[in-house]
Amino acid sequence: MSLNEPHTKLEVGWREWVSLPDLGLAGIKVKVDTGARTSALHAHQVRTFRRKGQRWVRFRIWPLQRTKTPELVCEAPVLEKRLVADSGGHRELRFVILTRIAIGNLEYPIEMTITRRDTMLFRMLLGRTAMKGRLIVNPGHSYLSGKQFQHSYPQVSNEDKDK
Repeated sequence: MSLNEPHTKLEVGWREWVSLPDLGLAGIKVKVDTGARTSALHAHQVRTFRRKGQRWVRFRIWPLQRTKTPELVCEAPVLEKRLVADSGGHRELRFVILTRIAIGNLEYPIEMTITRRDTMLFRMLLGRTAMKGRLIVNPGHSYLSGKQFQHSYPQVSNEDKDK
């Protein structure tokens, strides 16, 4: 599929495995959420710093569900801070970054907010602005883009899952 062919879209399910190569995230399971405008990534220990005069954000992430291993440190330039309403209507000022996503045979830049999603099952939501013109959602299926990013980290023992 070519990005030069806007009529050709990748069909995805309601959940998918993706990669965020700019952040060093080889694989993360996402909830494909047409109700969310902007994509969101669960992070903790979020800190800003300056690099060559530009504001950056450094954060830690647990890319796998139901476990705190592995824990990865990511960095990205801050695009802006934006007021975002979550599904419960709560408004929060979040950092917005621009990063590449790889899904199926596509790779392209998306805007993503950084937030705490401790109570949510998925560590990332893929919002509709990241899907526009490239993806079509089939809510009755999962992993239609493949599972090539699923085993990107060493196996986690049951003991680690309890941490």
